[in-house]
Amino acid sequence: MSRDHPIHSWPGSYYINSEKRWENGTLSLTRTIVRFVSNQSKESLISFRLSRIMEIKMESSSFIFSTLTVLEEGNVKHWFGSLKPNRVVVYNVLEHFWRERLLSPSSEAHGAESQPSKGRELISLMAGAQRRLEDTGRVLSHQGEQFDNMMQGLENIDSDLGVADKLLSQLECPPWWPFGKLPWRTHQEAKAEDAARAAASASAAASAGRESVRNKVIASIPAVMSKGEDSDLKPGCLVVLVSSLEVRDRNCQLLHRFERNEIDEIRVKSPYEIAVRQRFIGKPDICYRFLSAKMPEALSLLGMQYKKKMEFTREYIAFKGTPASSPCDREGTNWDEGLSQRCQETELPLEVPAGELSQLHVHVLQPSVSQAEAQELKQMLMQLKNLALEAETELERQDEVLDVLTSSTDRATMHIEKHTCRMKRLL
Repeated sequence: MSRDHPIHSWPGSYYINSEKRWENGTLSLTRTIVRFVSNQSKESLISFRLSRIMEIKMESSSFIFSTLTVLEEGNVKHWFGSLKPNRVVVYNVLEHFWRERLLSPSSEAHGAESQPSKGRELISLMAGAQRRLEDTGRVLSHQGEQFDNMMQGLENIDSDLGVADKLLSQLECPPWWPFGKLPWRTHQEAKAEDAARAAASASAAASAGRESVRNKVIASIPAVMSKGEDSDLKPGCLVVLVSSLEVRDRNCQLLHRFERNEIDEIRVKSPYEIAVRQRFIGKPDICYRFLSAKMPEALSLLGMQYKKKMEFTREYIAFKGTPASSPCDREGTNWDEGLSQRCQETELPLEVPAGELSQLHVHVLQPSVSQAEAQELKQMLMQLKNLALEAETELERQDEVLDVLTSSTDRATMHIEKHTCRMKRLL
């Protein structure tokens, strides 16, 4: 298996400036590399890192039409034409991954050395906190089920009280009474209307509170996306909420909202590409495809919320089977150049007193927390955030249920007392 598994590939052509001709082949994008492979010779004509790109543009001229140009460091310009499905899609994907690479240039680096003790200690502490929070979540879930059972019991009591009210109404207004309602009915109906109005207000307030909790944003992932199997990828974002997923365009305008119970499948094609589907009977499914450099961060959140609905493809397994990049970005063709550049970025004083060189050397080569540990801590923090939001949502829901239980119990007590007085009056 090649260590550079492509995230996406497009058939097209590349202009070889030295030979003044076009060569057909495939343009591919990996974790950190842009590469063009010839169809005829099966050899790589060009290969350069995303971090070396200076500019990506869509250009055309009287000799070259509808092309995509990439300006590399050293003022080297690459021309790509006849891209399928079109150059706009390729531009959107390359520009997205290039921009995210610039915003986090070290996000793809994973340490291969031994793990520092401080980083391992932080990770173990985070893992313990995560286990405690998961246990708390299970207890809260069990408590919520008990509250739901109590609500169901109160609804049954309310239904029985409604039947009793109808029976008492028939006894209070017998068919032989010629003057309509009996005199004491008017005051009782006014009280009942007031109680019903108060219950409706409490229910509306509880619904508003639940809606505000449901709309809490957990994460917003910039991505290029398309609807259905359409290959026309456009910039946008995937917003992960407590109880739904939202699809928004580049202007943050809502395109579609997937409620949590409406999502039927989340198909993971690679760590950077997913497809969310909602199935229907008798009409087409609603499916959105997302491609993002920040998708690995979202997968941990989606795995916790939609674990039973996620499906991992063979492409994802093959992609995960490729080795990750080294700390010196060895995914490039000239990885030793990246090593020397990384070593040059480490600034050392020109003169170091005797006896302090070894300590300084150890400090430079062995940081307290490596890049891999920092990435793992980031993922665990996002999971903790998701668990905390879920626990907060459940606590707020249970507070609302308690308020409803209190008002329903008071209302049921009042109705029972009222029915008791009515039955005593009939005796």
